[in-house]
Amino acid sequence: MTQSADFSLIPGETGDTLVLHGPLTVATMGALDPQLRAITTPLAWIDLADVGEIDTVGAWVCVRMARDSGAQIIHPRETAVRLIAALQQTDSQTVAAEPIVLPWWHRALGHLGDRVIGMAVGALSVLGFVGQMIVAAGGLLRHPSRFRYRALVHQMELVGVDALMIVGLMSFLVGIVIAQQGAVQLRQFGAEVYTVNLVGRLTLRELGILMTAIMVAGRSGSAFAAQLGTMKLTEEVDAMRTIGVAPMEALVLPRVLATVIMLPLLGVYSAIMGIIGGAVLGQASLGIPFITFLTRIREVVPTHDIWVGLVKGPVFGLIVALAGCYQGMQVKTDAEEVGTRTTAAVVMAIFTVIVLDAVFAVLFSEVGWG
Repeated sequence: MTQSADFSLIPGETGDTLVLHGPLTVATMGALDPQLRAITTPLAWIDLADVGEIDTVGAWVCVRMARDSGAQIIHPRETAVRLIAALQQTDSQTVAAEPIVLPWWHRALGHLGDRVIGMAVGALSVLGFVGQMIVAAGGLLRHPSRFRYRALVHQMELVGVDALMIVGLMSFLVGIVIAQQGAVQLRQFGAEVYTVNLVGRLTLRELGILMTAIMVAGRSGSAFAAQLGTMKLTEEVDAMRTIGVAPMEALVLPRVLATVIMLPLLGVYSAIMGIIGGAVLGQASLGIPFITFLTRIREVVPTHDIWVGLVKGPVFGLIVALAGCYQGMQVKTDAEEVGTRTTAAVVMAIFTVIVLDAVFAVLFSEVGWG
């Protein structure tokens, strides 16, 4: 049976003497330590003369009480002397590191530097991913029989056909809004008839393809990231490599090609629905007949505006698909990262599409298509 430890207090003029009794071991200190912590009277001495067995836990409690109360340890036995000396030396060498508080501008610059370095590393990673995709495409060109045509058709259905309803409804409503707001402003100058020009050029040149790219990024880009990320977590991608199937060829390229093919078509469809929405508003509020509105579109919209939208389509589709597939293939740890990467895919795609749209606007303006 394990002997219990105890203590007693002997009052003194300069402070009490704490006399410890029994073994001071890990088995006895669990019950004794709370009682020792409850002592509130000042201590001058800690007497270990009546202490038999002692281990590191008991010696540490004695050292701690001596340090906190300024008391001296007296009458320790040989074993206690060695343990207490070692613990006192270690305790004296352990200095709590004071937290370094940097000025706010230093922290801000450090945070900015971390973000810039992270962006540079991310850009290199994306470039490497694009390189892998190009190598995979080259392999398929040399061996066309390896290409998964059914996967391409399936992804074209998911990206394009299944998106017709939401893209059409959105574009129709946007066309109504553009026509209504444009008519309100042009009415001040008696130029309501130019609402047709406004709707036609905006939808065919800018908003049709841009809004479609944003919708596809939120719908299909996020789906690509979530699907590939989940496959990474469940080790399906590793299993494909094990059986000799290249994930780039089987998973990434069909999704990228489907988006590149379908986004220009969706952009044209979106522009047409936007024009129809403007025509409906024109007949309902402006007194412009529906057929007249559509006929006027053919007269006032230059052909190069149509080409501007068509040129942007494949580029935006490539950006959306790359963002979704890249983020999905970067998942490594847990399900939470799937959500994080999915969000990052949407943000990355939308941001890049808007930046490229601004670049296209400048380029087309320089070549006279402004």
